Amino acid sequence: MIAIEHTDIVNSKILAVSEDQIKGFVRKPFGEIAKLCGVEEEVVLERIKAMLSAGTIRRVRQTLLATNLAQGALVAWKMPHDKLESAFDLMFQQDPFSGHVVVRSTDSETAGSEYRLWTTIKVPQGFGLKQHTDILLKKAGGEKVKIMPAKGIFTLGVGHVRRKTIEPGARVDRPAGMIRTEVVRLNDLEWRVLSALKREFAIEEISPNPWRSRAIEADLPLERFFSVAEDLDKRKIIGRFSTFLEHVKPSAGGIRVTRFNALFHWAVPPGREMQAGSEVGRHEILTHCYWREAGPEFGNVNIMAVAHGTEKQRLLDHKASIDAHLEACGIPVSYTNVFWGGRSEIKPSEISPIAYREWLQLHQPG
Repeated sequence: MIAIEHTDIVNSKILAVSEDQIKGFVRKPFGEIAKLCGVEEEVVLERIKAMLSAGTIRRVRQTLLATNLAQGALVAWKMPHDKLESAFDLMFQQDPFSGHVVVRSTDSETAGSEYRLWTTIKVPQGFGLKQHTDILLKKAGGEKVKIMPAKGIFTLGVGHVRRKTIEPGARVDRPAGMIRTEVVRLNDLEWRVLSALKREFAIEEISPNPWRSRAIEADLPLERFFSVAEDLDKRKIIGRFSTFLEHVKPSAGGIRVTRFNALFHWAVPPGREMQAGSEVGRHEILTHCYWREAGPEFGNVNIMAVAHGTEKQRLLDHKASIDAHLEACGIPVSYTNVFWGGRSEIKPSEISPIAYREWLQLHQPG
C-alpha cells in the first residue's frame, strides 16, 4: 500500500516543497520537487499520483499571477440570513470567475461583521468588476456588496504542511517586497500557451516531462512552448507550480490538514500601507497578505492577511505576535479584527475573455 496521508514522513517531505516552493515556470517540475526534498523522482511521482487519486491532494497545476491578467478583488457580501447558503451555492456552482467562496464570522459584533459571505473574483480584461458583482448580487438576492481590489501583494503561497510547526512571531530576515497589480496584455499565442499551462493535471499526466502533451495541445514545438512560458514567467505572469492539499475537508482517513482559517484585518495610517504590509507579510505563518482598502464599513482596514491552523488559540497567538511587531516598528493600528472562516470551497478562477462573454450571454439581464 502506498501512503496517501499528508502526515506520512515521505509525503510530508514532498509536500513541504511541492505546495509552494516551486516558483515560476520550471521545465521539469517534479524533478525539481525531488531535488529540493531529497526524495527520488520516481517516488515523488508515485506519491503525488496516489495522494491525488485519494483526494489528499485536490489538484496539481501551474498557478498564474492572475491579478496581472484580470481585474481581481476580494468581495464581501451582505446577505439576508435566509439567503446566505443559496448565495454560497450560486457563487461556487454558477460563477466560474469566483475562486474562494467562504462564509465568515467574527467573535463579536464589530465593523463589517454583517458581511458574512466572502469571495474572490477575477473578471477578464475588457469587463468590469462592478457589473459582475451587480449581476451576482441581484441573482443572489443580496443587500450590499463591497469590492476590495488588491493595491499590493506582500505574501502569496499556500504551504500548509511546512507551516504546521512555525512558532508565533517567526518571520524572515527582511521586510516582504510588494508586488504591484498591473494588468498585462497578451497576444493570441501567449493566451494559447497560458491556457495549456494553467489547466489542472490529470493523474496520467504526472510524469517526468509533463509539458510535452501541453505543447501538443497548444500546437507548438516543445522548445517554442518553453520559450513562450519562460517569457511569461519573466513578465511576472506565472505564479508557482503547486500541489494543492484538500485543507477544508478531512481526508479519506479522517485526517484534517487545517481546522481554522483566519482573515486578519489591520487599519494603519494612510501613507504607511506599504511599510505595514511589508512588516506583516514577512511573518511565515501567513499564506496571503495584501494591501486592500475596505473603507469605513470595515473600520478603514487597509492591510489584510490569511493564516490557517488546527487550533484557534494558536492562530490568535500568531496574530498577537504580528500586532506586537507592528507596535515595535512604530506603526500605529487604529483598528484590528479577525474574520473566521466556516463553510468554504475553493476553485481556480476562470480568466478567459471568451468564457466571460459566454457567461454574460447567459446571466446578463435583458
